[in-house]
Amino acid sequence: MATLALPKDKKFNKVINIIAVAIPLVVAILLNPRIPKVELGEWSKVLPHVNGLINTLTSLTLLAGYYFIKKKNIAAHRLMMTVSFSLGALFLVSYVLYHLSNESTPFGGEGLIRPIYYFLLITHITLSIGVVWFVLRAIYFALSNQIDLHKKAVKWAFPIWLYVSVTGVIVYLMISPYYN
Repeated sequence: MATLALPKDKKFNKVINIIAVAIPLVVAILLNPRIPKVELGEWSKVLPHVNGLINTLTSLTLLAGYYFIKKKNIAAHRLMMTVSFSLGALFLVSYVLYHLSNESTPFGGEGLIRPIYYFLLITHITLSIGVVWFVLRAIYFALSNQIDLHKKAVKWAFPIWLYVSVTGVIVYLMISPYYN
């Protein structure tokens, strides 16, 4: 299987930094409640369920990628990480489309479950913003064959990304009874 190889170039760090700031900034702007919703149709109401599935698949492919690298199966590891990254991009598009066209769903749980939900939601959102930088660096270092730097980036990227995808599933399951 032919693989993409990127050159070692300092401008990639600048591009990564710009993208890592731009993505959360653009999402925050697009999700501003003052911006009128765009009518995309009833199909957009299924997107939270699609996002729950995407997060589940991302969690599984991240774990599979971890398993394969521990077994030194680099080709299978690379495939799982490529699938994980692609799922992340698909999630981002689906998430933005849903929130551009639908009001946010309030959480209706009461009692102890409420602070648990908000703790998971807040940590999920906060870490999802920060993980972009780590993931982009890990991918760049892998594609530019800077394996030592790749391993250093992955020490942060993998656990944060896994936490974000698993908590994404948990938060989805907790709020799904309240979707219209």
